Amino acid sequence: MIILDTAVWIEHLKKNPIFFSKINNLLENKEVLAVECVFGELLQRVKTEAEREIIIDYWTCLPKKYYVDIIIQAGEYSARHKLFDRGVGLLDAIILMHGIISNSKIWTLDNKLLKVIPEDLVYDSSIN
Repeated sequence: MIILDTAVWIEHLKKNPIFFSKINNLLENKEVLAVECVFGELLQRVKTEAEREIIIDYWTCLPKKYYVDIIIQAGEYSARHKLFDRGVGLLDAIILMHGIISNSKIWTLDNKLLKVIPEDLVYDSSIN
């Protein structure tokens, strides 16, 4: 599975050709794992009801995994690895923890987050 961070989703929703076909392929192959905090960030930015409906439709249709105490685990992981000191906030730590626990790759455009993701969990979009 692959977790798309908020910025990657935004590029897809804007139909940026660099991202759109790759992400459509991942979506069609049911390879995208939805993470609640990412969709919360997307919803925070909607400007119209149509945009909200598109995001909710993706949220509803995509596979999800729920973990008890994931926010606590993310906070502890962040403290252990000094992520906050490296410019990585709690939401990104939650995304990272989802990747670690579910053994999913993470596709991010955030260089700070990219530097702290274990190498085997970094999604290389140039491969597909």
